[in-house]
Amino acid sequence: MTAKTDPGRFFEDYRLGQTIRHAVPRTLAEGERALYHALYPQRFALNSSDAFALDCGLDGSPMDALAVFHTVFGKTVPDISINAVANLGYAEGRFLRPVFAGDTLRSESEVIGLKQTSSGTSGVVWVRTTGFDQNGDAVLTFVRWVMVRKRDADAPAPETHVPDLATSVAPQDLILPEGLTFADYDFGLAGSPHRAGDYAVGETIDHVDAVTIEEAEHMLATRLWQNTAKVHFDATHRDDGRRLIYGGHVISMARALSFNGLANAQVILAINGGAHANPCFAGDTLRAWSEVLDRADLAPGIAALRLRTVATRGHPFALRDEAGKYLPDVLLDFDYWVAMPG
Repeated sequence: MTAKTDPGRFFEDYRLGQTIRHAVPRTLAEGERALYHALYPQRFALNSSDAFALDCGLDGSPMDALAVFHTVFGKTVPDISINAVANLGYAEGRFLRPVFAGDTLRSESEVIGLKQTSSGTSGVVWVRTTGFDQNGDAVLTFVRWVMVRKRDADAPAPETHVPDLATSVAPQDLILPEGLTFADYDFGLAGSPHRAGDYAVGETIDHVDAVTIEEAEHMLATRLWQNTAKVHFDATHRDDGRRLIYGGHVISMARALSFNGLANAQVILAINGGAHANPCFAGDTLRAWSEVLDRADLAPGIAALRLRTVATRGHPFALRDEAGKYLPDVLLDFDYWVAMPG
């Protein structure tokens, strides 16, 4: 009998410099937008209203940046993380151009780092992934690293190479959507009077609201983004019989909760870094808080805020213990740039 199925790559299958074209392009439609808004309490005006977006100089309301991220990410899972133990972090993420309903996205990844773990049963793989639209234009690029099981614990370890990654995307490398202007920005419709200049570096914001993560919603999101990682949908894959909540689900929920306090953070421009500090499971009640890390002027009337948004089961503004380790209630530590009225 000839094998037709694919068990996915294991750690020993990766090679430094390897380029992987991921299968099955995905056309995003208004249905994906509606479902994204149903899964997350997303209220940012630019991604909610064509009329608001037109007043901001765009051709219509773009897809939420994180919906684009999830789509590009989901394409990579069968090749990169289907045999993952955990997705560990992100860096050097840049949103290069807006995506609109009707655009078709595909993904490509380059292996830029490898390191076997001390146990010898798994290894960390770093990849730089790029998402392209139907015209071949890059819309998004990011680095992520993931711990992947080995098929054979006795297989020789590859030469260790840990990539040197930037701690953040420089403000001069941030790309605004073409035509974006906040000259006629309606603060009343956006839901907040606060401009970028109203936020001080070092300021912290408790986003007040909370959402309990449900198994059904997580499963729907995982399938929506065609994320096939076994830890998310196969209850037999973990020894404890629990399905791990997709980290992107936590990111989107935290971003949606951040509206209360950051309603004018309309455009995500870059992902500087991110860590899934502790696993999230159905039944966890998620809260979010943010810290302003930096601010930069980008164009007349448009500024960027660098934000850290933390998703937690615990109290706001608690992040690490005295030894510098993430507290057990911290689920996500997410560092990113947003564009706001200046």
